[in-house]
Order: sequence, then structure tokens, then C-alpha cells
Amino acid sequence: MSNKLSLKFSSLTAVALLMTLGACSSSSSSAPVDLSPEAAAGREISINAGCASCHGADGNGRIGPNWIGLADSQVTLSDGTVVTADDAYLYESIKDPAAKKRRGASGIMPSNKLTDEEIASIIVYIRALK
Repeated sequence: MSNKLSLKFSSLTAVALLMTLGACSSSSSSAPVDLSPEAAAGREISINAGCASCHGADGNGRIGPNWIGLADSQVTLSDGTVVTADDAYLYESIKDPAAKKRRGASGIMPSNKLTDEEIASIIVYIRALK
């Protein structure tokens, strides 16, 4: 094989390998490109703490509610009360999941041992999901 052809083959092989590795990588490690460093840190905390297993790696919901568009939206609780999902509501919902159950929620969010700083980071992430 000529050097030119060999170099071309090596380049194509490298590109194919990189594309394969990219396709096999976990979606939990690829953050949306427009997150601030603070929001990206909150996303990583939510993944590492297990929040993403119910709320989705990108906040798109699964068993748990969707986080996209949640910040400052109106949330109906199980008793019919409507509250705004402001920082206080988000903090309380993360810190004490049983405090205000959403109407229609089928699961029970487990308690966690997140610090106030970690919760604040997750809230920054939730706010970034518009």
C-alpha cells in the first residue's frame, strides 16, 4: 500500500473509531451545550445523586416530573393548591420530597442527603432548562 493511501486509510479508520466511541458514550455525560458552568455542575450532581434516574439525564422526565420549563411554572399539588415552582418550592421539594406532593404523581421521591449547596446547584440546573 502506498504511503498516501495508507495515510488516507489511517485517517478514515481514526474518524470511524471516534464516531463509534461517540455513539457508545453514555447520554448522561453529554450535557446540553448551552449550560453555564454552574448549571452543568448541578446537572452532574443530579446524575451522581440518582435524581436523573427518575427526572431524566437532561431533565426531560421519566418516572419523576419533567424539569424542562418547571422553574417559575404553576404546579398543582395533590390537595388542589396551586403553587409557583420558585426557588423556595424547588428547594423544599428536593430537601423534603414528601412536603408538597404534586397532583397525579405516581411515585414517591426518595429522601436524599444532598447538601444545601448541592441543592442550590440543582436548582440552577433546573432554571436553565427552559
